[in-house]
Amino acid sequence: MAKYKLEYIWLDGYTPVANLRGKTQVKDFDAFPTLDQLPMWGFDGSSTRQAEGHNSDCMLQPVACYPDPTKENGVLVMCEVMMPDGKTPHPSNARATIMDDSGTWFGFEQEYFLYKDGAPLGFPNGGFPAPQGKYYTGVGYENVGDLAREIVDTHLELCLEAGINHEGINAEVAKGQWEFQIFGKGSKTAADQVWMARYLLMRLTEAYQVQVIWHCKPLGVDVDWNGSGMHANFSTEFMREVGGKAYFEKLMAAFDLYKNEHIAVYGPDNHLRLTGLHETQSIDKFNYGIANRGASVRVPHSFVNAGYKGYLEDRRPNSAGDPYKIAGRILQTIATVPTV
Repeated sequence: MAKYKLEYIWLDGYTPVANLRGKTQVKDFDAFPTLDQLPMWGFDGSSTRQAEGHNSDCMLQPVACYPDPTKENGVLVMCEVMMPDGKTPHPSNARATIMDDSGTWFGFEQEYFLYKDGAPLGFPNGGFPAPQGKYYTGVGYENVGDLAREIVDTHLELCLEAGINHEGINAEVAKGQWEFQIFGKGSKTAADQVWMARYLLMRLTEAYQVQVIWHCKPLGVDVDWNGSGMHANFSTEFMREVGGKAYFEKLMAAFDLYKNEHIAVYGPDNHLRLTGLHETQSIDKFNYGIANRGASVRVPHSFVNAGYKGYLEDRRPNSAGDPYKIAGRILQTIATVPTV
């Protein structure tokens, strides 16, 4: 038997943005463990805002596992937080309560900033670099510096080696801003992998003394710099195989009807980002448009050309949003629209 290093990873009870937490235990297995071989494990919830000190036990229920490419016999274990009985989901456990459907596919475009010494990578001390323009998908030291490329390329390799459906990276519109894309079938599978990709990036940047900033508008609203989103591309089996203009229009009417419910779970401080500027629609409005990056929902040309079949892109979720809640809300709204 070999000793496996199991890194149990979960979301804490902080609001409005949960933090990733992790701790390791070592166990013997004959081979890489399957999910059903991984035991539940307790932790001190009073230190994560998930319990009181006088009754601090919480439980970790493994829900997904991946090989850890940075360790020999390492296992990354995504967990749900449960109450001490091991059966009841903790109130902070969003994953346990969302709708799920393996026929609904999600592609999340996770934007973020890399900061060092209190400023985005590439920003001069106490000032700003040249205005936005050349940084998006930029190449060369002037545009991406000497550190970010190494970080994002290493992160890509780590995700692929861990079996995460990482689909690509690019430098974003603001200097020091980047994006990675994650694809998954089903809300829980897709969101598990987004959280695990976030974890791997944050753990990687520790060695560079670089901080990952997930906030949607870290540079503020008073300067002409883009914020960070987590655009959610989605398609149901019906959208891919049947679709049609009439269904599409009913679907968009439902997204308009529930726009406030969507915004409520699309990430904190979104009013700072959804201003109608910098490729966004205003937070209090809903619209859609073909290839319109200033719309709430962007409709790809391919969707229309295929007879209103395929996927749509909800551009309102922000970079700090919880993908469990975002995907769950999208499914919840889709469920209100009849397919017959």
